[in-house]
Amino acid sequence: MNTKTAIELLAQVLDKERERVARLWAKRLREELYEVEVPGKDLRAPLRQLLDELVRLLQDRGEDALRLWPEVVRSHGAFRYDQRFEPDDLAREFKALASVLMRVYVRCEGEMPPEVADLINELVGEAGASAQASYARVLRTESVRFREAAVMESVLYHVEVGILLAEVDGSVSYATQPVSRLLGVPIRSVVGGRAVTSLAPVLSQVNAHHPAGEPFRVADMPFMRALKERKPVRGVMMEVERLGGGVASLEMSATPIWEEGGELAGVIQTFSDRTEATRKSRELSSAQDELRRLQGQLLQRTRAQSLGQLASGAAHALNNFLNVVRLRVTLLRREFKPEHLDALDRTVGQIGGLVSRLQEFNVQRTEEHLTDVELDTAVREALELMRGELERGEHPLEVTLQLGAPGNVRADAGFLRELVVTLLLAARDRMAQAGRLTLTTQKDGDAALSLRIQDEGPPFPVESLAQLFDPLTREAGAPQSALQLAVVKDQVRRWGGELTVENVDGGKGGTFVVRLPRAREAHEEALPASRHMEGPRRFQQTRRVLVVDDDLDNARMLAEVLGEEGYDVQLAQSAEVALQLWERRRYDAALLDAVMPDVSGWELARELRQRTPHALLAIVTGMDVRGQNRSTLALVDAVFRKPIDMGALDEFLSQSEEPSAPEDGPGEAVGSGAPNP
Repeated sequence: MNTKTAIELLAQVLDKERERVARLWAKRLREELYEVEVPGKDLRAPLRQLLDELVRLLQDRGEDALRLWPEVVRSHGAFRYDQRFEPDDLAREFKALASVLMRVYVRCEGEMPPEVADLINELVGEAGASAQASYARVLRTESVRFREAAVMESVLYHVEVGILLAEVDGSVSYATQPVSRLLGVPIRSVVGGRAVTSLAPVLSQVNAHHPAGEPFRVADMPFMRALKERKPVRGVMMEVERLGGGVASLEMSATPIWEEGGELAGVIQTFSDRTEATRKSRELSSAQDELRRLQGQLLQRTRAQSLGQLASGAAHALNNFLNVVRLRVTLLRREFKPEHLDALDRTVGQIGGLVSRLQEFNVQRTEEHLTDVELDTAVREALELMRGELERGEHPLEVTLQLGAPGNVRADAGFLRELVVTLLLAARDRMAQAGRLTLTTQKDGDAALSLRIQDEGPPFPVESLAQLFDPLTREAGAPQSALQLAVVKDQVRRWGGELTVENVDGGKGGTFVVRLPRAREAHEEALPASRHMEGPRRFQQTRRVLVVDDDLDNARMLAEVLGEEGYDVQLAQSAEVALQLWERRRYDAALLDAVMPDVSGWELARELRQRTPHALLAIVTGMDVRGQNRSTLALVDAVFRKPIDMGALDEFLSQSEEPSAPEDGPGEAVGSGAPNP
């Protein structure tokens, strides 16, 4: 008997007895799986569908059924995973099928040829392997989803921008904790229902209103408008009354999220606290007549106003980053690929970099720290901070970069970035309609580099060029702009450069030109030379690490990642528990959250340093640490900014057994996630 004949015999029996086979298969399966709570209690229906497909393939496709039926069964593994089957349960299910098929065949035909028995074993074996592979794939995907969800929840909880997710039907399905803090209501009041019914009482409770005074309705919410208009909505202001008194000004933006097929999937809306910026803006308006007399105060207020504009751009940038994160998570749900995780990690790093630059921009500097600064990098970072401001409004501006990688200049990195931001604002204010800004960097001879910011505004009148940088000009509307440009020009002059302005030849527009001395080659060679001076580092197979963080989710995720790297990790949610654990066993390192309710990470570091002088101690924080004094910083060996660069953290923890105590301050931790304070 050949395989074709065996297939015909099995197909005939199954065609007549498929109901009996389905019934006996379901009965055997229920006996095997008495501990499994199967939703719906209906075991027979999915089994009957599999048998129907098997009969059809045996009758229509003959020998191809051996290849095609396992593909049909593949989705059965994912189906059983959803029903909480274990892998062993799935194996027993197909073992029961083989037994039932042979039993029914013998009952109908009297005896079973060996070819038919071999056919049954091959069909069932291939189908079972296919279902097991599908089950394992879903299991791996669910594990990745859980980790990614935990990481994203941690990131979104600590970002100061509130994030709300609205579905296409107008219901609010998700909101981060900052939304609750900014609105002053519990999160459950916002999430879980249609916006018309759930948000209306919230807006009434907080007396939400437009800056002009009229009540703020649910229909005015940016996400409701974005759902209706199917396009982004930016810069909607709302004022709410705080429970403890006072009025908070919130800025909201919404961005639609699209499926791959072009269908609208929902809308992400952001909330940003603009209370301080609004207050200072009003102060600036009332102080317009005192500009000349209060020149020093005006400089500070001008900086605060720029910060308000940059914060708006930051909301836009975070919105874009979070959109990328959401799309990457969607792709991970469909199919696991390592490149999706890599892209997600890069996006989280970009969010951390943006927050870090904003914090640095907001630092009130009293002195310069000159370093070798790459001119192109300073331009890109300034543009990233300003992009949201340049793109908002009725006439967004287009920006073209022509960066020639000319090299480094000797300047203060923060001041240089602010200088570029100021010139971008000045160039933008010259264009009433939509237009283009062109930023060009290039070498200017052998000793200097130049940055050119060209706009498409009206040409500068020749007679006004001499007064453009005069803070005492008497032209209407000019004092504030002239004062900013005068400060910038003086800053460039202190670095040995010059700031000029010129008209575009043969067309409309003007150009701000910044020329700065090129950094000396000795500085460029010093960095690689110093790196060769580092001594060899000895690595350990394992290291006992104590993680102290009052946020349990953060602590658990960090411990899990370190555990997978081979570290022996213990958790503590308070300084008191941490000290008890430290006394019970020897730890090689401790990672301390800077802000905790009972004792700060810095105070805990002081106590641990006294008990174990040679232990590695690091602060983990999302805050700016430059406000700490030198003696406090000297208590730890490194400071890691959230989101943490795990490569830098691993290199820090893999140091030699007994690192020497720092003399002047914490040692430098490698990587962008661990800046040297």
